[in-house]
Amino acid sequence: QVQLVESGGGLVQAGGSLRLSCAASGRVFAINVMGWYRQAPGKQRELVATITNTRFTNYANSVKGRFTISRDNAKNTVYLQMNSLKPEDTAVYYCHLDHPTPGGMSYWGEGTLVTVST
Repeated sequence: QVQLVESGGGLVQAGGSLRLSCAASGRVFAINVMGWYRQAPGKQRELVATITNTRFTNYANSVKGRFTISRDNAKNTVYLQMNSLKPEDTAVYYCHLDHPTPGGMSYWGEGTLVTVST
C-alpha cells in the first residue's frame, strides 16, 4: 500500500503563486509516475501534470508555461509550482501515483483545495 499526503493549498489572489507538495510513503516502486489532477465544482477530474521517475513531464495545455512539476526521488515527493494563477484554476488538487508495471496499482491523495480569487 502507498499513502499520499498533500500540502500547500490555500487562498491566493489572481496572478499569485502557490506550491503544492505530495509525499508518498509505503511500498513505492522505483518505476512510477507521480502527478497532479484537479476537480473543480461541477466538473470532472482532469489531469494537470505528471512526471515519471526519470523526470519526463507532461502538462495540460491550460497550465503550460504557468505550472511546473518536479520531484525528489530520494524523498518520494512531487511538487507543483503554480504561477500566474487564474480564478479558473480554483479546484481541489489531487496527488496521484501510478505503478505502470504488470500488477501495479495506482493511488490517490485526499486532495488539497486551491482557491484563486479575483
